[in-house]
Amino acid sequence: MELKQLVQDIVQDGFSIPSVDISHLCTHSGDASDGSLFVAVYGSSFDGHDFINQAIDNGAAAVISNGRDMGNLSVPNIKVANPRLAVSRVAATYYGNPTKDMTVIGITGTNGKTTTASIVHSILKANGMKSAQLGTLGIVADGFTSEKSLTTPDPINLQKTFRDFLDRGITHIVMEVSSHALDQLRVADVEFDIAVFTNLSPDHLDYHHTMDEYFHAKSKLFHALPITGTSIINFDDPRGKAIAKESQAPVVRISKNGGADIYFSELSQTIHGIQGVIKAGEHEVRINSPMVGEFNVENILSAVSVALSLGIEPDVIHSGVSACDSVEGRMEIFNMENGGTIIVDYAHTPDAYEKVLETISRMKSDSGKLYVLFGCGGDRDASKRPEMGRIAEQYSDYLWITPDNPRSESVSDINAEILSGLRTDQFCIVDDRGEGLNKAISQLGSSDILVVLGKGRENGQEINGEILPYSDIEIIEAVSHAN
Repeated sequence: MELKQLVQDIVQDGFSIPSVDISHLCTHSGDASDGSLFVAVYGSSFDGHDFINQAIDNGAAAVISNGRDMGNLSVPNIKVANPRLAVSRVAATYYGNPTKDMTVIGITGTNGKTTTASIVHSILKANGMKSAQLGTLGIVADGFTSEKSLTTPDPINLQKTFRDFLDRGITHIVMEVSSHALDQLRVADVEFDIAVFTNLSPDHLDYHHTMDEYFHAKSKLFHALPITGTSIINFDDPRGKAIAKESQAPVVRISKNGGADIYFSELSQTIHGIQGVIKAGEHEVRINSPMVGEFNVENILSAVSVALSLGIEPDVIHSGVSACDSVEGRMEIFNMENGGTIIVDYAHTPDAYEKVLETISRMKSDSGKLYVLFGCGGDRDASKRPEMGRIAEQYSDYLWITPDNPRSESVSDINAEILSGLRTDQFCIVDDRGEGLNKAISQLGSSDILVVLGKGRENGQEINGEILPYSDIEIIEAVSHAN
């Protein structure tokens, strides 16, 4: 594509653009090659402007920068106020603005994004729609390989993926939208049709610093939604009403408890699943889901609300919800041969701990014990560590405290903050997570439950800049198969 065509929406009128053919977009100098357009983006650790000359040496044919004095460059330098916004706009243009021709559903919130997206995707498939799911599970779509990465990819990969979807005939996309992606303008040029707010609780405060900043980042999805779109907002969450005020599109209020546009008129929960009726005006959707837990009641309600907003018939919605029996790393249940149970969940915030462990504590038999294995991530919000320890202790008979992506932090320092939230000595600290997991499994009796929190189906342990191979699931499956 001609450089002039690519940047026409981000340069001032009258700015002269030389004739240059662009065959590739990149924000990392190492990715630059002949014909590349390199966009210098300022990151948390590095400034792309420091790598402009390296990108040119690698073949970059043009550069977009923030106007910083780079001296005389051998290629055109397009100066803009905000390179982050520029890379989003340029990527959308380069790939032909694919989301204009698809229905895009964006789901944001602290917890529940992945499960809600999975249920929506299941309903869309039940309705015969060609759909794709995008988020922490990677790409979930026929003909695509799932590669887990960021919840929301960078603008270049995101727009390229959308183009691939459109070229394969996919009409509907359901995607998780993280607060980081919203704050960093990764989705600035995605044309959303429906936006969903699940809930908001403390998380990522190492990045956002305050809950108000975190809220503001989440609210950008609704503020940017066109008047023709639909906002689906959980009014059971204290921040729901405030999010609704940010929406330029019509708001659909949802609640488990009634008093909203869409709600459960009947609801029952057992260890075997969730049953009930969701009511929306004259429509009623019967729910019979194998999922368990109060949090999954919310996730199902959000997903059904999306489907109703799309005009999908109640019986199809019922089938789609029923077909989604589990989500990878979310309340995954493994039955041991001796009768014991292991439950794996990705929960990594105090709110998620509370919801998961409260649900599981009600599932436990009177004669059984509840064990919890967990840890806290390094280089992330440290303030939640004592609270996570307190909640884990509140619901458990015994704790196994192990590393969970310590990154550059000392495991002993992380553990000390977890221990500050504990009141008893009913715990064991094991510095190797695999060793700790095997020890915890060996203590599992016939009526006991072991809850393994934090990593879900992650396949690595991040330590000092390296991701070392590690999987809770592999260890659990090896033990269960051995039995």
